[in-house]
Amino acid sequence: MADVLRVILLVALAAAALTTGALVLAWWMEPIRRMRRALLKSLGAVPEAEALSPAEGRAAGLDFDGAQVAVLWNRGGSGLVYAFEEIEGGEIIVDGHVVARVRRGEARKALDLMAPDAEQVVLRLMFADARHPEFELALWDATLPVQTSSPGEALRLGRRWLSHLEALLKG
Repeated sequence: MADVLRVILLVALAAAALTTGALVLAWWMEPIRRMRRALLKSLGAVPEAEALSPAEGRAAGLDFDGAQVAVLWNRGGSGLVYAFEEIEGGEIIVDGHVVARVRRGEARKALDLMAPDAEQVVLRLMFADARHPEFELALWDATLPVQTSSPGEALRLGRRWLSHLEALLKG
């Protein structure tokens, strides 16, 4: 009888350990957490500004101390790191229309639109790179889970990114 009880306890302990391991692995591989780790690895520092689209598997992060921006795709498996000098500008696109823009050598097109019923808000970053001249990241998409919880929050995040880019392009 004691042997049977011992076997049952060992099986229960093994099941608990296996369940705990599976939960820790699921937590570790959570898309947002994985993208943040990939940004940290790419930049070598915690980004001061970040934009994540876990459903698309895309992310972007700015490191002001290292003077670099990282863009990632393929769930963080692929990406590029650009120096600030390689940034050409950025745009916010709402439902296919450019509503705000910052570009090197041009006046800023300020965001003067709030679209509480927008279907999609996209941040487009532009680089002096012939092979990868631009990078798009959905800040809001009505059909996909994204970092922001509303079109208004996505527009605020996009405006913050454009402000960072404008300061970089002027500096």
